[in-house]
Amino acid sequence: MTQQTETVPATTTRVSCDGATGIPGGAALGHPRIWLEIDERGYAECGYCDRRFVLTGGPADQAAA
Repeated sequence: MTQQTETVPATTTRVSCDGATGIPGGAALGHPRIWLEIDERGYAECGYCDRRFVLTGGPADQAAA
């Protein structure tokens, strides 16, 4: 079974991911915190958990609308 990628809206081009955001007591369930830069495509993907951070109003956000 294929797990669907979680899309997270972002308001800045620099975002962090620890894989546990939104999970109660989730720090132990996530991964090391990493910082990502959203580029000209309008999104960045976490190499650990595959979350996709989409810049609100950016090219990837407009393509999904």
